[in-house]
Amino acid sequence: MKSDSSSNFIIYAVEIAMAILLLFFIFSLSRRAAAITAGSKDSSASAQTRFFPNSARSQTSSNTHFGQRPVIVLDSGHGGFDPGKIGIDGSLEKDINLQIARRVRQYLTAADVDVVMTRDSDTSLYGPNDNNKKIADMRNRCQLINEANPALVVSIHQNSYHEESVDGAQVFYYQNSENGKRLAEILQRRFDYVLGDANTRTARANDSYYLLLHVKSPIVIVECGFLSNRAEAENLSTEEYQDKVAWTIHMGIMEYLNTL
Repeated sequence: MKSDSSSNFIIYAVEIAMAILLLFFIFSLSRRAAAITAGSKDSSASAQTRFFPNSARSQTSSNTHFGQRPVIVLDSGHGGFDPGKIGIDGSLEKDINLQIARRVRQYLTAADVDVVMTRDSDTSLYGPNDNNKKIADMRNRCQLINEANPALVVSIHQNSYHEESVDGAQVFYYQNSENGKRLAEILQRRFDYVLGDANTRTARANDSYYLLLHVKSPIVIVECGFLSNRAEAENLSTEEYQDKVAWTIHMGIMEYLNTL
């Protein structure tokens, strides 16, 4: 009887040990499965965090490699001592340029694009020892832009002419820049959507504007309208129309980026 009890005890102990080993094995498998699932979720979340527009993956600029957001420079023309064009209604080009640029920045940053502004207030870019403020301002703008090494540059301006009837938006690009031309043509088409059939202007090449000559990245100058035209000057002074122009520029920029 004693021998049978010992045998039974040994069998029972072995069964208990095997059960413990089985439970441990099942626990290990469940832990591993949970880790794999968590890792898959982490990878998915990480991929979402690293998601950028196609442009950010295809640019060759050092500021637009995969894993980095594209960088755009918005240049608000004039500022400070330089009012730019003075509208038929007394509006100042420098103020309208900045207001539109700020709205464009808002739309671009919402689209995961980094924006550099050449100015964000009513100032000019010259030093206290600069004799020619205008030349110094333009030179410093170019330096700031080239140091930012952006995917593209949009310089925002307003136009003027001695005949009040002249109106419409027009985009200028450097004549030897294929990317600048492509960007200008995209933006020009976008303005046609806003202004309709009344806007008969086309993107135009230029080889004399200072910014176009001295900025290395693709750059365009956007003349949003004529301050010498009363109706257009009144529109450009309203927040609603400025927002419409800003949205148009932003959409043109995004379309260009997504073609690279």
